[in-house]
Amino acid sequence: MKLKLGIPKGSLENATVDLFRRAGFTITCSSRSYFPAIDDPEIECMLIRAQEMARYVEDGILDAGLTGRDWVEENEAKIETIADLIYAKQSFGKVRWVLAVPESSSVRSVKDLEGKVIATELVSTTKRYLAANGVHAKVEFSWGATEVKPPVLADAIVEVTETGSSLRANNLRIVETIIESNTQLIANSQSWTDDWKHRKLEDIRMLLDSAINALGKVGLMLNVRRECLAAVLGVLPALKKPTISQLSDEDWLAVNTILDESSVRNIIPRLKEAGGQGIVEYPLNKIVM
Repeated sequence: MKLKLGIPKGSLENATVDLFRRAGFTITCSSRSYFPAIDDPEIECMLIRAQEMARYVEDGILDAGLTGRDWVEENEAKIETIADLIYAKQSFGKVRWVLAVPESSSVRSVKDLEGKVIATELVSTTKRYLAANGVHAKVEFSWGATEVKPPVLADAIVEVTETGSSLRANNLRIVETIIESNTQLIANSQSWTDDWKHRKLEDIRMLLDSAINALGKVGLMLNVRRECLAAVLGVLPALKKPTISQLSDEDWLAVNTILDESSVRNIIPRLKEAGGQGIVEYPLNKIVM
């Protein structure tokens, strides 16, 4: 038996392959094939656009897949959400679909778009948002390059952003956030009830979650004399609970902890000053909670 797994093709592809690598799976993609190789004989991968993933999972063509919550809602797909995986193509955070207008526009809220034209790839979600706010506007599907359409081809756009830099570069101003989204591991409802596939998906979920837990983290270990232990612990962040173990020499202790990678460059010199020796920083692939 094999689990048919959809990998998002496009902007999330590299980040997803890298996440699976951290989780212990090697996925090899080829520009000439939509069926990446994976070093797990129980999984069969297929590259599918994130926009279409939920539909193929709902229909049972795929047992499971990774796609954005935005596209699940856009397609109103009836699937099982197995895990929220907070990673994106540029950062470890969520993305936002925002309503944006030219800097010179008089629009200050969605209410100001009555009778106007809005360009977006997220058509159904945008229409539902307008209806919820009692606004009647024309929503046009955009095939791409949406940021360049206002003000000539559209009065406003609904576009996805992580940092807002692309919108600012095109002299656009964010008016409102329509929806926040993150990557999800989703499954076909029937596949989720199959004992073997359920177990396999739970294993994948745990490994992916543990890989995300390790993002931006590093391990740190050092040796310290017993009389310097308090000073060393005083340097480490207060909420961290390091593991302390006795070395063969009863005067020496080993300290192991996990820290934010961004903080280590400031902490290591202070640990050295406090009496730490043999300080080793090492990368982490997974943290299983």
